[in-house]
Amino acid sequence: MTTCIDDTRRFAIRRAAVVVALAVTAPLVGAQAPAAGDSAHPAAAPADVRSIDAIVHAAYDVISGPAGARDWQRFNSLFAPDARLIRTQRDSGHAPRLNPMSPQEFATLAGQYFSKSAFFEKEIGREVNTFGAVTQVFSAYASRHAADDAKPFARDVNSFQLFNDGSRWHIVTIYWDDEHPGTTIPDRYLHSGS
Repeated sequence: MTTCIDDTRRFAIRRAAVVVALAVTAPLVGAQAPAAGDSAHPAAAPADVRSIDAIVHAAYDVISGPAGARDWQRFNSLFAPDARLIRTQRDSGHAPRLNPMSPQEFATLAGQYFSKSAFFEKEIGREVNTFGAVTQVFSAYASRHAADDAKPFARDVNSFQLFNDGSRWHIVTIYWDDEHPGTTIPDRYLHSGS
């Protein structure tokens, strides 16, 4: 019987030690700064991350342009470590599904398209809500094959989750859905303001 009690105590002590170790180290995992020269998290241009307007503009600007390469270093510099881009996809006759990816995965996929195709995205309105260091931006945008196309080939809404660390803004998530039959962009997202 003493052995059973001793085993139970030892298990409880080990479990407590693991819980304490996790509690102490878990906050450090996400707080680690990227390594110097880390291509996934290069230093951002201060002008791109100084305000909500600047970082949202930079996100659209860096992926827009004629067919050819994009500045993926600049793109990656806008994001927090472990950031995600999440596309909502609809296949004909099926329920919507999520397609999450890292900024690097997005760059690989989109880069293949952009290398052969012109693509221009421009914000057409937004709604901004902030609480503390967290900001949610619903950003309506139009996509065109040429910057001067009269009519966009698509209109969508990006949901940006932004974080301000006191020195700059970071994109934590861009989560988007396409305007499609039965779902049009609400008027409240077609104006600028917070």
